[in-house]
Amino acid sequence: MPFLLEGSTSSGLDLRRPKTVLLAAVLATLLAGCSSGDNGEKGGPADIRATVISTFNPGSNETRFGALEFVGGLELSSDNVLLGAISAIRFRPDQRHFISVLDTGHWLTGAIERDQEGRLKGVSDARITPMIDRHGGTDAGKGDMDAEGLALRGNHVLVSYEQYHRVDAYPDPGFEISPPDGTMPIPIPRSELRSNRSLEALMIAPQSSPLAGSAVIVAEDSLDDQGNLLAAILDGPLSGRFTVRRHGGFNVSDGVFLPDGDLLLLERRFGLIHGLGVRIRRIAGANIKPGAVVDGEAIFEAGPGDQIDNMEGLDVFRAADGSLHLVMVSDDNHSILQRSLMLEFKLHDDNIVSQN
Repeated sequence: MPFLLEGSTSSGLDLRRPKTVLLAAVLATLLAGCSSGDNGEKGGPADIRATVISTFNPGSNETRFGALEFVGGLELSSDNVLLGAISAIRFRPDQRHFISVLDTGHWLTGAIERDQEGRLKGVSDARITPMIDRHGGTDAGKGDMDAEGLALRGNHVLVSYEQYHRVDAYPDPGFEISPPDGTMPIPIPRSELRSNRSLEALMIAPQSSPLAGSAVIVAEDSLDDQGNLLAAILDGPLSGRFTVRRHGGFNVSDGVFLPDGDLLLLERRFGLIHGLGVRIRRIAGANIKPGAVVDGEAIFEAGPGDQIDNMEGLDVFRAADGSLHLVMVSDDNHSILQRSLMLEFKLHDDNIVSQN
């Protein structure tokens, strides 16, 4: 749906940026792309190796975990030093091609490959390219380009950023070679957002829901006076602030709306007592409105004994058999102690895990 961007007209064009800057940015990116074999800091093709993960709980053949059924997974690696730090993933309508953002300020695009049984087996056509900021630059530093959330809507790719808190809109197609053509208004004062724990989850509600295709953000760990997570509906008929109840020391890392309008929130925690933990909560879409404090039951939980890491991205799509599938990806922080994972699950509605 159309939306109004700060400093823009309803056409989505930022009238404050000179055309010469736009042309310079596009030219610089195209020239950088000529070095197609460059796997260094300028970006380029990424030959991604994939190790298949066949069981979610090592040593067990169990496939059902709460409301999710494990379908398969991959551990990703590459000689391209930029692979890693995956913050979010969104699939194109063909359910094969995807866009991801890295919190180092890069795009990762590619396509998933499946075996004869339909399980994940690899990633092809991968490419990592630097994101262009609003001034036409590609090296603003992590403080300016700490990309965390991602959403696709109409002819825009929306990206939410931490530290320099904002939601930028990139033209689609053309996001890889273009600066954003506007910034969405955020009804949360930036002074209330924590530097490295702010606009983590960015989702688009179904057009058929009461939110009518609105963009929604939820903060990772920026809290109100009652300890609830700050959140907002950025546009549409119900635009305004709301909050999300926080439980058990979990922080939000991503989210996605289901076709029925309910919101799934991916959450994680790490501590000396519990170790690494991941959880998904399901929140009734009808409860999301300005001034509300929303909550929901956990439908999935996993811990240190499962095939998880720092899970940061979540998307949903409808498979050929009509079932809903979730794909999660992890941020390895470019650490040799962590992994870049892609995990796929089938969603069942007949089993809800009790919340902590």
